[in-house]
Amino acid sequence: MPAPTSPADLFRHSLRLLLDKDIPAWVALWAEDGVMEFPFAPDGWPRRLEGKKAVAAYMRHYPDHIDLHDFPELRIHQTTDPQTVVVEMRGVGRLVESDAPFDMTYIAVVTVRDGHFTSYRDYWNPLAVQEPGADFTGSSR
Repeated sequence: MPAPTSPADLFRHSLRLLLDKDIPAWVALWAEDGVMEFPFAPDGWPRRLEGKKAVAAYMRHYPDHIDLHDFPELRIHQTTDPQTVVVEMRGVGRLVESDAPFDMTYIAVVTVRDGHFTSYRDYWNPLAVQEPGADFTGSSR
């Protein structure tokens, strides 16, 4: 089944893939030149990933560190650009290494072209990565 093409439907589909821990399928939703940004990333964490390969490398070990169970609060807002949505969401699960609860609130600004993510600005709480087991990016902290 092909991935949805509307920004809201593609985003919902991407969350299902994350819950299924299907990172290769999640990465396949990206345009080759897509850019993922983390404006609030702490020192030692990437602030900008350029291209599908960089996104794939960043996400490769995500399920080994964070076991997502649900996105219980999801709000997707359409913008004046029909290809861009603003997403408010909460991800819950557990940190694999410590078995501690994982509970993160996000705001994302996401742009889709031709059924693929081209821009994804992920605003998340940088204090949460201080928890043991949360560091799946190989940061230099």
